[in-house]
Amino acid sequence: MELRTLTYFLAVAQEQNISKAASSLHLTQPTLSRQMSELEESIGIRLFHRGSRQITLTEEGLLLRRRAQEILSLVHKTTAELKSPEEAIEGVVHIGGGETDGMRLIASATKQLQQKHPHVGLHLFSGNADDVMDRLDNGLLDFGLLIDPADITRYEFLPLPVMDTWGALLRKDDPLAAETEIHPSMINERPLIHSIQTQVSSELSRWFGEDFGHLHVAATYNLVFNASLLVEAGLGIALCLDKLVDTSELSELCFRPLSPTLHAHMNLVWKKQPVFSRAADAFLHEVRHVFASDEQKTSRRLP
Repeated sequence: MELRTLTYFLAVAQEQNISKAASSLHLTQPTLSRQMSELEESIGIRLFHRGSRQITLTEEGLLLRRRAQEILSLVHKTTAELKSPEEAIEGVVHIGGGETDGMRLIASATKQLQQKHPHVGLHLFSGNADDVMDRLDNGLLDFGLLIDPADITRYEFLPLPVMDTWGALLRKDDPLAAETEIHPSMINERPLIHSIQTQVSSELSRWFGEDFGHLHVAATYNLVFNASLLVEAGLGIALCLDKLVDTSELSELCFRPLSPTLHAHMNLVWKKQPVFSRAADAFLHEVRHVFASDEQKTSRRLP
């Protein structure tokens, strides 16, 4: 299976039409049709449902599309790293993570890095821990920012000197908005919106106790901004981390911390025995410096 064939396959998958895909690739329609037929024959699997006007992917085709995107992304990433001049520090650092205020430290480290090395860029991928670890394991990311609870045992890691707090995101006209903190008994019969991530569900299960299996789950999410729109619409109360959604005076929403307090620690992780680009190596050096500085500031603020 050649990289060129994967590129052709992705074009067909995107256009859902052989003629349009052939035009975008500057190929003739018969040539592209033959390439796709040979691809199916070579792997012995049907990849397309061929209609009179539209082509759609089979389940196997959907899997190949995902893997083809990952393979080509990795090829482009590796090619860019190899083309970087030996004496220069340049290129793109790829980082994945969930939504967290801890990303401010990553932003600070990137800013300082770019002041020293202006040709270093940053690509952010947003997703839950499962998505990030999958891309990290496949070489599509240099680093992952994982929020506890997450299994980091198979990675090298650097703890962030900050932590997030779990709470309830609710409308300001909700009766619970008058409370300063939210106890399990206050919301165990209310419609809830919580993260789809398995390990997060386990953490919330311990917080709720025996009532967790009887909760009314109105919706689940993997990125909290969309969840906040559901809260605005009155669908339910979202359980999420603080500082991620606008709760200012102009917002219809407010955030109330959970009690007993439920904190989330964070770790910057990377593969063991990594083969870093010079840009990624320089980024890690800068991150260590920023984390150490922030930890010292935090220590000075403590009584």
